[in-house]
Amino acid sequence: MSKKSVNRRSFLAATAVAGAVVTLPAKSYARVVGANGKIGVGFLGVGGRCQQHIDVVLKMKEQNKAVEPVAVCDVWDGQVVPNLIKGRGLYPSAERCGLDKNDKTRVTKNYLDVLSNKDVDAVCIATPDHWHARMAIDAMEHGKDVYMEKPMTRTIPEAIAVVDAAVKHNRVVTVGVQSMADPTWLAAYEYIKTGNIGHVLQGQTSYYRNSDVGQWRYYPLTKEMSPKTIDWDMWLGYKTKGVDGQPLGPTPKEVPFDRAVWAQWRCYWPFGGGMFTDLFVHQTTHMISAMGVRFPARVVGAGGLYMEYDTRDVPDTATVVADYEEGCQFIVGATMCNDVQLGEMIRGHLATIKFTGGGDYISGFEVYGQNIAGGPAKPKSQDGKEKPVFTYDNPKLSKKEKPGVEDSATYALWENFLECVAKKNRETLSTPELGSAAFSTVNMGVQSYRYGKVLFWDKEQRVVKEADASWASRWEARSKKRGKPNQIHGWSAGEKGSLLTPPGYQKLEGPWVDGKDPAGA
Repeated sequence: MSKKSVNRRSFLAATAVAGAVVTLPAKSYARVVGANGKIGVGFLGVGGRCQQHIDVVLKMKEQNKAVEPVAVCDVWDGQVVPNLIKGRGLYPSAERCGLDKNDKTRVTKNYLDVLSNKDVDAVCIATPDHWHARMAIDAMEHGKDVYMEKPMTRTIPEAIAVVDAAVKHNRVVTVGVQSMADPTWLAAYEYIKTGNIGHVLQGQTSYYRNSDVGQWRYYPLTKEMSPKTIDWDMWLGYKTKGVDGQPLGPTPKEVPFDRAVWAQWRCYWPFGGGMFTDLFVHQTTHMISAMGVRFPARVVGAGGLYMEYDTRDVPDTATVVADYEEGCQFIVGATMCNDVQLGEMIRGHLATIKFTGGGDYISGFEVYGQNIAGGPAKPKSQDGKEKPVFTYDNPKLSKKEKPGVEDSATYALWENFLECVAKKNRETLSTPELGSAAFSTVNMGVQSYRYGKVLFWDKEQRVVKEADASWASRWEARSKKRGKPNQIHGWSAGEKGSLLTPPGYQKLEGPWVDGKDPAGA
C-alpha cells in the first residue's frame, strides 16, 4: 500500500463498501450426507461441558439430521443430583444417549474401545486438557474425525502433533472455541486486510470474572466421587505416553486421589493451564483471526496468586503480551476477582475497531477514525461523544427466532463440523492450525509466568526458545532504514520500511562526521 493510499480520505471512502465483503452462507450438512447414512458420534469425557455437546447432537437427531450418539466414555460411573450435576458421568450420559449401559463396546471407561467401534465416525473430546492430544491422535489413526474442546492440548508439542496428524491422515478436526461461530471476526479481518485501518499496531482483549468461592471451585464435590466410582489411574494418565514419550500425568504417589483435583482440575498445573489456557484461549483465537496473525514471535506472561489462596496452583491475575514479526502486538489480561473487562479492540494507525456487546455472539464492531496530526496530541477521551465512521452489525443477532440450542454457538460449530465431515473438508470454522497458534500463544504465557523467562517462537523448528536481546535490536535496526511497507501490517520479514511522513526539517537529521553538516547547511 502506497503512502497515498493510507490517508484519512481514502480510509473514509473505503468504509462505505467495507461491510459488503463478508457473507457466511449457512448450509445444512444433512443435505450433503443424505443417503450416505448418519454420522455416529462417540463422546470421550462426559462431564459438565460435554453435556452441552450431547444436548446439541440429541437435538439434531430430533430434527432428523444425519447424526446420532453411538458411544460414551468416562472414567467416572457418574451421578444424578437434581440441579447440581444432573446427568454427568458414564452411566447417566449413556442413558441420555439411549445406549445400553451393559454394552461395553459403547459404554466404557477405556476410550480405545470407542475408537475400535466401527459405528463411531467422529469423536467429541471433552476430557481434562492432558488427555486431549493423545485421544485426538489415536482417533485420527483409527480413521475418526475429531471435535475437541479448547484448549486443544496441554502442551505446545502436543498441539503441533495434532495438526501434523490431521494433515497426515486427512481428518477433519475442529477446536471448540465457541466464538469462532461468530462471523464478526472474519468480517473484521476482511475489513482490516483491505487497509482500512492502516498499519495494525495492537489488539487488546480480556476475560474478567469474579467469584467468592474461587474460580472453578464452584464445580461441586460429592461423597459419591471416590476411587470406587472413578478409575483414578486411568484419569491421571501415568500409564499412557504422550507425544514426547513421557507419561501424560503424575502417578498416584505424586498426586493421591483428591475430589478437588478430580472435579476442579483446572486449578492445578499437571492437568491444565488455569485462566491462561481455559479462558484466554477463547479471546486469543478470535482476536488473532481478526488481526490476521498466527504464531507470535515473542511472548511474556505476568501475574500471580494475589487473592485466591485455597491450595490452587494457577494464578488469579494474569496478563499475556505477544509480539509478532508483522510488527504488531496482542494483549490479553484478566483477574478472577473482578468482572470489569478491558474491552476488545484492534488499533491501527488510521482507525480503531471496537467490538461491541458480549457473549458467544457479540453485537458487531464500530470503527473510529484517527485525527493524525503533525505534532503531539492529547489522548482521546472516553466520553462517548465520538461517532463511529463505520459500523458492522452481526447478522446472527438480527434473527427474530426465540433463542435455543439451535441458536447457540456450540450448535453452530457442530453444524459446521458435521458438514465438513460429510464433505471431507478440513477447513472448519475453528481449525487446529488456528487453534495451535492461539494455544501456543497463551501457553508461552504460562511458561513465561512460571519460569520467569521471556520466550521466542522458532517458526522454522516450531519450538519455544528462551529470548535474548535480538528482538529489540532488530526493530531498532529497521528504524535506521526506510523503504516501503506491506499492506496490512506495514512489514514483511526482512523488508525495510516506514509508514511515517517525516516533516521537511527532518532533512537536517544525520551525524556530523569530521565536523561536516550532513545536510550541507
